[in-house]
Amino acid sequence: MDVDAHGRQFERFREYLSPLARVQLGSRLQGKFDASDVVQQTLLEAYAKRDQFRGGESERAAWLRQILAHNLADALRTFRQAKRDAGHERSLEAAIQESSARLGAFLGAEQSSPSQRAEQQEDVVRLAQALAELPPDNREALVLHYCEALPLAVVAGRMGRTTASVAGLLKRGLKRLRELMHESG
Repeated sequence: MDVDAHGRQFERFREYLSPLARVQLGSRLQGKFDASDVVQQTLLEAYAKRDQFRGGESERAAWLRQILAHNLADALRTFRQAKRDAGHERSLEAAIQESSARLGAFLGAEQSSPSQRAEQQEDVVRLAQALAELPPDNREALVLHYCEALPLAVVAGRMGRTTASVAGLLKRGLKRLRELMHESG
């Protein structure tokens, strides 16, 4: 496989990793770190270590989540200038896995066979790519409400909007998301 093909293979996960990084940084740390920088670092690291990876697409997504968790832990460690806390790093991995699972919940019930799990993982990547195509307000409302599992009132407060306007953003965002998923499927 040539260099460009390897790069494209990892690049397609950018929109999958971005919301996971934003959720883990939370609103209080997003001013200190840019989620896209951490995602870029993750993709560069994965590309550099591409010969070490063995597995399919669902394993690749799990591998990238693990690299993302380590990079987020490194960024937080640098920010805090504290000793390495392996327990915190592990909790970040678990939180990213949980966020990924919530993102996957858009797509339905947990699958049981390896091929069904691989297909669901591909769907999660497509979902993340479709989320990236939404208008920013719709995307933010969906990520806060469904990925971060925040109540409507909290999402409204964070976005500086009324609960009714956030409900409208969610409704329109979900409708457009379904359209985009149908188009790409």
